[in-house]
Amino acid sequence: MNGLQIGLIAAAAVLLLLGFAAIRIVQEYERGVIFRLGRVIGAKGPGLFFIIPIVDRMVKVSLRTVTMDVPPQDVITRDNVTVKVNAVTYFHVMDSIKSVVAIEDHIVGTSQISQTTLRSILGQVDLDELLVNREEINQRLQQVIDAVTDPWGVKVTLVEVKHVELPETMRRAMARQAEAERERRAKVIHAHGEREAAETLGQAAEILERHPAAVQLRILSTMTEVAGDRNSTLIFPLPMELLRLIDTLRGALDQHRPVSP
Repeated sequence: MNGLQIGLIAAAAVLLLLGFAAIRIVQEYERGVIFRLGRVIGAKGPGLFFIIPIVDRMVKVSLRTVTMDVPPQDVITRDNVTVKVNAVTYFHVMDSIKSVVAIEDHIVGTSQISQTTLRSILGQVDLDELLVNREEINQRLQQVIDAVTDPWGVKVTLVEVKHVELPETMRRAMARQAEAERERRAKVIHAHGEREAAETLGQAAEILERHPAAVQLRILSTMTEVAGDRNSTLIFPLPMELLRLIDTLRGALDQHRPVSP
């Protein structure tokens, strides 16, 4: 083998290596940002394309939605209650060129801004609002974080507060408050029942007063109920008129009783 043949083989090998280096394949969910001599010339993909070896450099960017957990943060609410809160952030790249050029690592940047925004927003609300108005707080977090990440070509679609960990003393205080609230409701319901019962008894007394025979019927009905229990209880009906007569005679005797000197 002479030198010409060796040179041709070497040239063919170099061309083959350059050909392999020029081929790029980008997946459907990716984009390839092309740098030519350090300057951005655009983003390509998906599919198969070629670049100039050595001159061009490609950076792949995923366009899929990233689900990122925000680590638990110690937050002091507006009413000075210390809680530990964690959340989850959903985001994806909208502009692949900005996500590479505007920030070094858009995932780390989004994570850091999510943590600081979580502490900032929750520090402006009361504990009750944090526990009740969770949807409104999630929307505020999403809007603030998305406004910061928009120049990076990153779109934050959703932020959800996952768990709020309360101090043990605060949990006991809330339990006592809930118990007191239940007792208050029970007393109010009982009072309403007593009032309705009193009103019903008053109406029944008025009806019995207008119809004296109904009193006798009620007495007989009560005697029937007691007799059906198979017990040894004896009932002696005593007319109320007799009791009123006794009270009248007692009052008359007291008036005519001589006063001792």
